[in-house]
Amino acid sequence: MTSSLGSPLTGTIRVPGDKSISHRSLMFGALAVGRTTVKGLLESEDVLATADAMRAVGATITKLEDGSYTVDGIGLGSLLEPEHVIDFGNAGTGVRLTMGIFGSHNIAATFVGDASLSKRPMGRVLNPLRDMGTNVIARDGDRLPASIRGPEQALPITYRVPMPSAQVKSAVLLAGLNAAGETTVIEPIPTRDHTEKMLKGFGADISVTVNEAGERVIKLQGQPELKPQDIDVPGDPSSAGFPLVAALIVPGSDVVIENVLLNEHRTGLITTLIEMGGDISIVNRRETGGEEVGDLHVKASKLKGITVPADRAPSMIDEYPVLAIAAAFAEGDTFMPGLEELRVKESDRLAAVARGLEANGIPCVETADTLTVTGGADAIGGGTVVTHLDHRIAMSFLVLGMAAHKPVTVDDGAVIATSFPTFTGLFDGLGAKISANTSEAA
Repeated sequence: MTSSLGSPLTGTIRVPGDKSISHRSLMFGALAVGRTTVKGLLESEDVLATADAMRAVGATITKLEDGSYTVDGIGLGSLLEPEHVIDFGNAGTGVRLTMGIFGSHNIAATFVGDASLSKRPMGRVLNPLRDMGTNVIARDGDRLPASIRGPEQALPITYRVPMPSAQVKSAVLLAGLNAAGETTVIEPIPTRDHTEKMLKGFGADISVTVNEAGERVIKLQGQPELKPQDIDVPGDPSSAGFPLVAALIVPGSDVVIENVLLNEHRTGLITTLIEMGGDISIVNRRETGGEEVGDLHVKASKLKGITVPADRAPSMIDEYPVLAIAAAFAEGDTFMPGLEELRVKESDRLAAVARGLEANGIPCVETADTLTVTGGADAIGGGTVVTHLDHRIAMSFLVLGMAAHKPVTVDDGAVIATSFPTFTGLFDGLGAKISANTSEAA
């Protein structure tokens, strides 16, 4: 795909439902007894892979219309053994959280993924499962494919999360659901808390406190009876980051992004862009399903480079690629520390972003865990970016092309469907120029 400078972006849009909440809605609905209804579900490849995984252990998941589903759960402790391999494609969240659910049940399951997911570390989830009594067979380095068999009775554990990771925290809590007794997760650096909020909403006995060291201590009583819920999934703030940055850097733009999730652990990008001088206002704040949502009104702005606090990284780890695009148009240097987690995402995102910037003539300096981008009013563009099967790299650099001096091409636009299947149509509606390059296929 190639994107190029066009007219100002204008209009009112809604981005797809939040991926994190979509995954968990299907999972918790499957573990509840009764029917859960879900509206606004993100119908991406990642989330649909989670739906297939829950069906494989006995849940009935039915599509009513676009984004609306019912989930007839089978109840905690009643999972059936899957009859086939569970293929998660590119879905890191889906596979890690599902490993947690399956790992404390007395069933066997085998997980596979695409080339990108098969390179990502799973030991961070498999190790605490081993502590709970789960047997694991995996490729060298605890990578996929991996097979697990849960114990007859999972052991509750106390686990200190070694790195800021909502996926690891959530996997341990989900495994703890089927362990008799109290499972405790200690989180030195807070991460997104959708699992805690949604577990409470489904009726789990869960508490969150802060100890003397300032760490979050999450205690979960095992083997609850989860109650079905009605869930309205708000817009994904990670997906909203693309039109948000595009509207800031394309001259003359004026865009409203409706119904965006404003969970305090997910708004790091918004905070950072405002600090850079972005004209962003949050209107119509409201609460739905225990989560705060609102509409973002964003106008084209003159940005300035800043130092992004390292402790903000967990609240915006998926948004750094598109932040780097905003930095390319900001006056001066934008310094982003604390990015080591980007090395183990769908790709080595830190390296992929740096190579993409370089390919488009934008000065940057990459270290083991930092990125510095030197911006200007007229980022050059004109390059072809290698996406490494990473949807966020593809979308970020298409945003670059919307404002750059020369068009920008990404080598694979198909990967965008893993998280944002309506990306091209949404931007077309705002006035962007994105074209699919079909010459090679022909």
